[in-house]
Amino acid sequence: MEESRRKHRILMVSDFFYPNFGGVESHIYYLSQCLLKRGHKVVIMSHAYGNRTGVRYITNNLKVYYIPWRPFLMQNTLPTFYLTLPIIRTILIREKISIVHGHQAFSTLCHESLMHARTMGCKVVFTDHSLYGFADPGSIHMNKILQFTLADIDHAICVSHTSKENTVLRSGIKPETVFVVPNAVDTAMFTPAPTQLARDEVVIVVISRLVYRKGADLLVEVIPEVCRLFPHVRFIIGGDGPKRVRLEEMREKFSLQDRVEMLGAVPHSQVRSVLISGHIFLNSSLTEAFCIAILEAASCGLLTVSTRVGGVPEVLPEDMIVLAEPAPQDMVRAIEQAIDMLPNIDPQIMHSRMKSYYSWHDVAKRTEIVYDCVMDSSNKSILERLPRYLICGAWAGKIFCLVMIVNFILWRLLEFFQPAESIEEVPDMASMCNHEDDN
Repeated sequence: MEESRRKHRILMVSDFFYPNFGGVESHIYYLSQCLLKRGHKVVIMSHAYGNRTGVRYITNNLKVYYIPWRPFLMQNTLPTFYLTLPIIRTILIREKISIVHGHQAFSTLCHESLMHARTMGCKVVFTDHSLYGFADPGSIHMNKILQFTLADIDHAICVSHTSKENTVLRSGIKPETVFVVPNAVDTAMFTPAPTQLARDEVVIVVISRLVYRKGADLLVEVIPEVCRLFPHVRFIIGGDGPKRVRLEEMREKFSLQDRVEMLGAVPHSQVRSVLISGHIFLNSSLTEAFCIAILEAASCGLLTVSTRVGGVPEVLPEDMIVLAEPAPQDMVRAIEQAIDMLPNIDPQIMHSRMKSYYSWHDVAKRTEIVYDCVMDSSNKSILERLPRYLICGAWAGKIFCLVMIVNFILWRLLEFFQPAESIEEVPDMASMCNHEDDN
């Protein structure tokens, strides 16, 4: 069975990767590590982070290309359309890549890489990690870009069923080409405290980027009311962002310095130590495709209180999470319900259940099925692919076709001036033979 399984050569692409931390970064890292263990070749490409540029190797000889492009907004590179073609072409040829797997709709590098890969005849997969609206100018623009990228894609992956529905509606992609593969959690890293915490004081933990989308404004209204109703409740807030000022002002206004602890940015290696100091994890996001932070908290044995948004209701069973509408009154009600449930919560049992529910090895196996389906799909010529872009809109369709035609011409010019045969291929690392002992 192990020998008959197909081996793929995969390039993971996103603007979001280490040393930046977040859900997308964790997903790419853990998925890549598990795919390596299953015998596939995996290479990651991202933009430069400070002095981190060029080729780096991380755990298990996982190779990362930090291309010399600098971020200009929210860790995203400046859209260039064609300037990334030479370096992406070189990486694809050098590493003998067969599948390019792009992550996150907001990543400029992801969109450009998928476009160049399709032009070169590589198979492509896209994973959407976020939910977007339909009415505001930013979402309208992003949805049109997504429609362009997914018009000529082999298969897409979403992290929840809600995310799949959102992506299908935004991009017009056929639902049968979209797979649902959830996120997971490293349960070996996120374990409960050795001894159960006393409940004479209830500690509520918040670890999140302090931005509007993560519900920081909601916290400003919820925390003072909870502190007023429950004198034995204390908050620990980890994270940084533009909304941190509002939380600091709230703490000063209501004199809650001794009950609301602000930690600032928390390195990922220290997240567990913060989580195990609390009883309840509070997630106030206004939109969420799938919240990995909830999995990490549940794996550490914390009861979760969260807003009922996006794919969050799909994450945990009802006895492990209390859901509330994204309104202050309902959030306070949910926290009160969670405090009443605490005597029935056993962190060790909760951790054991999380081990059975979520595994990155299972995510890798399911992603492997998507890769197999992609490799079975037929290749199309440029003339066969152009009609897919024409249906994207009366004007947008024609513009998309023109973009792809120019990209094809530039690729053929590169093939003429720098033939693929002149680019040295990288010899396979020993990790290609690093197979799992058992499935």
